[in-house]
Amino acid sequence: MYQIKTKNKILSLDNPVVMGIINTTPDSFSDGGKYLQTNKAIEQALAMVEQGVKILDIGGESTRPGAPEVALKEELNRVIPVIEGIRKHTELMISIDTSKAEVMTQAVAAGADIINDVCALSLPGALQAAAIADVPVCLMHMQGTPRTMQLNPQYRDLITDIKTFFDERIDACQQAGINKDKLILDLGFGFGKTLQHNYQLMNQIKAFDDFGLPMLLGVSRKSMIGKLLDNEADQRLAGSLAAALYGLQQGAHIFRVHDTQATLDAIKVWQACRNPSLVTQ
Repeated sequence: MYQIKTKNKILSLDNPVVMGIINTTPDSFSDGGKYLQTNKAIEQALAMVEQGVKILDIGGESTRPGAPEVALKEELNRVIPVIEGIRKHTELMISIDTSKAEVMTQAVAAGADIINDVCALSLPGALQAAAIADVPVCLMHMQGTPRTMQLNPQYRDLITDIKTFFDERIDACQQAGINKDKLILDLGFGFGKTLQHNYQLMNQIKAFDDFGLPMLLGVSRKSMIGKLLDNEADQRLAGSLAAALYGLQQGAHIFRVHDTQATLDAIKVWQACRNPSLVTQ
């Protein structure tokens, strides 16, 4: 089975793993501004640790459609103190959600264990920074950039095109000295995809088992749920849980979510239904 292995930690993926989202941004689509202050971000992270998450994902730049770019210094100011603050309280795995090489380098030096890059290490210096950091990397598929990705996404064949993208990025990683066993895949729901593309992709998650890599599912509160249900981000819990459980049935391993306690509860009930021997009371 799969595992996430760092220099001094091993996280088994035999059971589903919940990754808690901490956005230190003023403009993220769902929780922008809530954790812009370092102390509030750290408090939220530690609350998630108490709930039972296994990874904390710290991001300092919104990647919602049309989001403006954030200067390097500003992104560093947002994320580094949070990582350092969390690390003083827990050895839980921390992921840095960034596409900038310098942020990757400084975040790992501050205590981050995983690089989570929506651009799949395609920006200048990112491959080299990740190779030097020697930590696990999550590669996400995106058509275009956050500024342009939803203008008119088109594919010759959705699944084949995304597979080709991952083939190319995995090869680039290996050429840069990043071993394949350090990689995690994220299909990039909502990143350069129409509503139909997103649900077709959900339906065919198993098509990506061929890569032999763990899969991260990131659909929490996204517009693919809001557009289907015609509701706002703060009303998407039920839809997010439904998508997470469907992804779990399809073989996803890591669930990147805002609503950590609800997701943990839903997974626990799903597991008990699937395997009653887990119930000891």
